[in-house]
Amino acid sequence: MPIPLSSIARKISLLFIGLCIAFSAYSQENRNLLTNSLSRKQIADNLTSAKQWVNYPAYEDRDAWNQLPEAVQKAIISAGETYLDYDWPIVKASMYLEFTRTGDRSKDAAVNSARKKALQALMMAELVEGKGRFLDDLVNGVFAFCEQTYWGASAHFYLYGFEGSIANPTTILPDIEDPIIDLMVGDIASDLAWTLYYFKDAFDAISPVISKRLSSELKKKVLQPFYERNDFWWITGWGEGRVNNWTPWCNFNVLTVLLLVEDDPIKKQDAVYKSMQSVDLFINSYPDDGSCSEGPAYWAHAGGKMFDYLELLDKALEGGIASIFAHPLIGNMGKYIYRSHINDGSYYINFADAPLKIKHDPGRIFRYGKKINDPIMEKFAAYLANNRNENDLVISGTIGDRLGNVFMLASLEDLTAQAPQVKDFYFPDWDVVIAREEANAQGFYFTAKGGSNDEHHNHNDVGSFMLYYDGKPVFIDVGVGTYTKQTFSPERYSIWTMQSNYHNLPLINGVAQRAGGDFKATGSSYRLKNDQVHFQTDISGAYPKEAAVKTWERSFEFRRENGLIIKDHFELDKNENPTSFHFMSALPVALKSPGLLEIKGEAFAINTHFDHRKLDASIETITIEDPRLIDNHGEQLYRIVFTWKEDKLKGDIKFSISVKK
Repeated sequence: MPIPLSSIARKISLLFIGLCIAFSAYSQENRNLLTNSLSRKQIADNLTSAKQWVNYPAYEDRDAWNQLPEAVQKAIISAGETYLDYDWPIVKASMYLEFTRTGDRSKDAAVNSARKKALQALMMAELVEGKGRFLDDLVNGVFAFCEQTYWGASAHFYLYGFEGSIANPTTILPDIEDPIIDLMVGDIASDLAWTLYYFKDAFDAISPVISKRLSSELKKKVLQPFYERNDFWWITGWGEGRVNNWTPWCNFNVLTVLLLVEDDPIKKQDAVYKSMQSVDLFINSYPDDGSCSEGPAYWAHAGGKMFDYLELLDKALEGGIASIFAHPLIGNMGKYIYRSHINDGSYYINFADAPLKIKHDPGRIFRYGKKINDPIMEKFAAYLANNRNENDLVISGTIGDRLGNVFMLASLEDLTAQAPQVKDFYFPDWDVVIAREEANAQGFYFTAKGGSNDEHHNHNDVGSFMLYYDGKPVFIDVGVGTYTKQTFSPERYSIWTMQSNYHNLPLINGVAQRAGGDFKATGSSYRLKNDQVHFQTDISGAYPKEAAVKTWERSFEFRRENGLIIKDHFELDKNENPTSFHFMSALPVALKSPGLLEIKGEAFAINTHFDHRKLDASIETITIEDPRLIDNHGEQLYRIVFTWKEDKLKGDIKFSISVKK
C-alpha cells in the first residue's frame, strides 16, 4: 500500500510543487499509447524473464571489447586511470543544509557529481581493459554509495512531504527509513545497476557481500519505494495528472534498475505496467506538434528521456511496443530537436530555461531517428558527432549513454553528416515560428513566440523574438543562470532573466508581464506568402490590469534576404507611466544617428531603423556575474531601451532590421 502523507503535509507538498514548476496549459486527450497497446497480461507474456534484452557484450567477452577502436580504448582507460586510488568524498550533513540556509544547491550536488563520474570512469575502464586493475577502486565506490543515505539532491527534499518543518520545509536531512526517488537518485541507481550487472561474478570472486549489499541498497532505495508509493508526483501527477520531464526521466531510471536487478517476475511485471501508466501521463500531456515547452536544453530529459524509456521497454518486451514509434506524436517529439536547431549543432531557439548554447548527445538522436525512420534526424546525429571530439562521446554521460555510444560510432561514421536547416516552420501548439534566409546558416534566422506564461520552466516572454545572422546571435534570449533555491520558488520572477523586461518585449505603462495561465497571447496567426513569413499575435493578455492595455498587436514580417520588420499597434486605457521597447544583445551596440542603431558582429553589422520622432533610444550595459551566463555571453550584455515619447492612448511603432551593406 502507498505510504500515506498527512493531509496537511500533502497540501503543503502540492502547494510547494505548484510554486516550483509552471505547467503548460495544453489539454490533450488521454492517448494512453502504452497501456492501450499492451495489457497487464501481455506484459507477463512478453517480458523477458532473463536479461537477454541487453545487447552489449558481457565483461567476459574479451574479443568483443578488444575490437573497439584503439583510440576509443585508450580514451576510456585513460579516463579510468584518473580515479585509481581515488579518495571517495562524502556528502556532509551541512552540505544538504546549505540549500535551506543560503539557497545554494551546488555543495551536495558537486560531491554527488564527482562520485558519479568516478564510478562511470572506473566501470567503463575495467570493461574495456578487463584485467581487474580497476576492480578495487570500483568496489570502494560501490561501498561508498551503499553507505550513503541518499543519492539525490537537497533541492528535492520536498518529496518527503514536509513532515519535518512546515515553517521551513526544506530544513531537513535524508531519512534512511523514508527513501525518496528524485532525478539524481535514479541516475546513480541506474549506473550502479549496470555495475552490478557487469561485475557481479567479479565481485563475488572477491566477496559475495559486495553484490549482495549493492542489490539490497538498490532495492531499498529505488525499487521498494516505487512498488509501494504513489505519492511521488512524478509517478501519478497532480492537478489532472499533470507532469513534466521528471516522469520519463525517473521512470527510465527505475525501469533500468528493475530490469537489471529484480528477479521476482510478478514484482517486475507489476512495476513495468505501473511505469507504463506513468509515462502515458507524460505522453498525454504533450501537444500534437511535439514541441518541448521546457526548452531545447530540456529536450534530452523530456522527449529524449521518453525515447530512452520507450527504447528500453521495447527491448525488454521483445518488440512489444514497436508500433508506438510510428505514431505521429512520437515522431514530432523527436523532430522537435532539429526543427529548433539554428546553427553549429550548439545554437537552438532557447525559449524557457535554456542556455544560448546546448550540447546534445548524438547517440540518442541517432537511435531516435532510426526508430522513427527519419533520415534527417540520423544525419543530424552524424553531424553532431563530427562536431564533437570522439573521445568525448565515450567518456561522458551515464553508463547507459556510454555503452550506447561506444557501439554506435561505426554506424555514425557510415552516415552522411548534415546539419538540418529547416527553412520555415510553425509550431501551432507552442505558438512559435521559425524562418531562415537560406537553407543553411547564412543570412538571417528568425524565431518568435506567442503562447503562454504558464509553460514548463517558464520565462515571461510572450511575444518575444530572436534574430541571428550568419549563424550568430544578434537579438537574444539571455537564457537561464545557475539554478538556486530561488529558481524554483515563489521568488522565481524576481530573477531578472525570467522577467519580460529583459526579453525583446515592451514594458507597458512601466509594467512587465506576469506568470500564469491567464497571461497569454491571443489571436496568433501565421502565414507564408511569396516566400515571406508573417506572424502576428496580440500580447496584451500577457500583462496585468495595471498595464492598462486594451490591445497590443505585435507583428513580424520576415523578408528573407531583406531582414525583419517588427510592428507594434497598441491601444491603452491610460498613458501615465513610461512605455518602452527592450531589445537584448551580447554584441556591441551604438547609436549611429537619430533613428539608426548599429549592432556590430565579427564579420557583419546589423542596422535597426526606428522613428526617432516617436522613440528615444538608450543603451544599458549589464554586467554579468553568474558563471553559467558568462559561459554563454561573456561578462556583459546590452539592453537597448526605446522609450515612447508620445502622449497618446494609441500608437504604431515600427522597427526595420537589416544587414548593413
